[in-house]
Formats: sequence, structure tokens, C-alpha cells
Amino acid sequence: MEKLKQRWGIESNIAIVLIFCAFAVNGSFAAWVAKPITNFIGLDPDTISGWIYWPLRIILIFPIYQLTLPIVGWLFGQFKFFWAFEKKFLTRLGFGFLFKKEN
Repeated sequence: MEKLKQRWGIESNIAIVLIFCAFAVNGSFAAWVAKPITNFIGLDPDTISGWIYWPLRIILIFPIYQLTLPIVGWLFGQFKFFWAFEKKFLTRLGFGFLFKKEN
């Protein structure tokens, strides 16, 4: 735990537990939100091959997860951590221009 606290810049074990809970809740929430969206756009596992449905659903879950992670992190009192996490992650994906400060 100490290495993780150092790496993430966290001072308490409670904060780590809250962060892990936020990650878990957000994963479940993103999967839950993706189901009605896939149904709305006409993707249903009964009418389309599972080889097509599941990769498309996972691709849909990914942006939902990224969008809701700071919100769920805020609910757990860890917004600062999750906002920094999102900026770092999106920068690595090539979306760093969204966070560049203009002088």
C-alpha cells in the first residue's frame, strides 16, 4: 500500500479505499448505462452476432467510463485525484490538446 500511496501521491489508506470503490462503482455504472444506449441504437444480442455485439458494447462502454469517472470520483470525495488521472490518461491517448493552457 505504501508504494501505491507514494506513486499516486495519496496520504491515507482511506483515500485508497475510496479510490478503489470509485473505480469499481464507475465500471458497473458505465456497463449499466451502455445497455440502454446499445438497445436504442438497435444493437441487441438476440438480433446480432455476439462477435459483433460485445466488441461494439465494450467500445461504447469505454467513453462512458471516461466521462463518468471524474463524476463518480467527486461523489467519493476524490475529484482531484480522478481529474488528474483523466488528464494524464487522455494525454497519453493523444487528447492532451484539450488540457493545454494558452498563454
